[in-house]
Amino acid sequence: MERLAVRGGQPRVTRTLPGWPVVGEAERRLLLQVLESGVWGLGGELIPRFEERFAQYHHARFAVAAANGTVTLEMALRALDIRPGDEIIVPAYTFIATAAVIFQIGAIPVVVDIDPRDCNIDPAKVEAAIGERTRAIIAVHVGGGPADLDRLAELASRYEVALVEDAAQAHGAEWRGRRVGSFGVCGSFSFQSSKNLTCGEGGALVTNDERVADYCRALRNAGRWTGRTPRRRVLGTDYRLTEFQAALLLAGLDRLDEETERRNRNALYLASLLQQLPDQPFVPAYRDERVTRHTYHLFLVRLPQDKWRLPLQTVVEALQAEGVPARRGYQALYHDPLWVGQDAESPSWRLGPGGAPEAEKAAREVIWLPQRLFLGDPALMEETWAAFDKVWRYRDELRG
Repeated sequence: MERLAVRGGQPRVTRTLPGWPVVGEAERRLLLQVLESGVWGLGGELIPRFEERFAQYHHARFAVAAANGTVTLEMALRALDIRPGDEIIVPAYTFIATAAVIFQIGAIPVVVDIDPRDCNIDPAKVEAAIGERTRAIIAVHVGGGPADLDRLAELASRYEVALVEDAAQAHGAEWRGRRVGSFGVCGSFSFQSSKNLTCGEGGALVTNDERVADYCRALRNAGRWTGRTPRRRVLGTDYRLTEFQAALLLAGLDRLDEETERRNRNALYLASLLQQLPDQPFVPAYRDERVTRHTYHLFLVRLPQDKWRLPLQTVVEALQAEGVPARRGYQALYHDPLWVGQDAESPSWRLGPGGAPEAEKAAREVIWLPQRLFLGDPALMEETWAAFDKVWRYRDELRG
């Protein structure tokens, strides 16, 4: 009788997973170019070259590269003149940085629930949470799947609040053929080590507003204003990127389209395989027909607890033993230790109307597969499906 690998059996995934990051001749050539130029920071050629290309890639007029995706999100809010006490609407299912930048400028996160189908922010919950102090909506494109940008852009326009896109996981994603980051006033991207476009650490803000771009360039460079728009008073700091990082990003950008298409093919294939299993024990995240390009930085899969009746971590460990690089997703944002407690150090926040039961449920049911898995071949997808199938069929071994 076959046994689960976590109980001493043989794992189903035997292929070596694709490595990440990818290193090739383009990286070596550009890094050597920077090294020998003697110009390793601002003033070099590659940072402005990357900014121009990245802006064009995301159908935006301007890009401002900076130290990481957290500070580009903070820069976006500062450029919008968000003040202490202003309210910013955020989804309950996201990385802590989305809310931490709001705390850092003294504003108040208003946490709203998600659409259970794709774990993105629910526009109906956003509208219910908009009040007199609301200044912005942060739409997070979870896993690289765009949120409902039609509805969110309409709400932002109608209520005269800013739409900011947290596109940290969504390099090159499209909504109705238009790249994310260009729908709101600003879009913020991350180039951290795991991201589909990476230089180890780094980020970029894209915008169509020249004044916002000028402000953010000054903010990242000790307040020095170099733009053509009328000067604003800027208390700046050092959020600069280096030429070495720009070299890695330019090389990665050359491969990004091909890698994204490969991830899409493999992710859709794996989703089709999982959907063939009887009883639907694994439910891939819904992909809206208006999403013309997903990045699959994360492949989200829901394990309905009414079918499994097992702790999610138990199933995750069984999948890992079979060779599947699965892990649990986010907890509800307000369960992070930063939010818990009511002492003088606790940041101020509030929960939107109706709370966030879907985000709570997602924390109990949703697992992630990383983007590098989907750089493999179809046979790797078939082995991954076989591992999911095996864990489901022998789930009774996990009980007790």
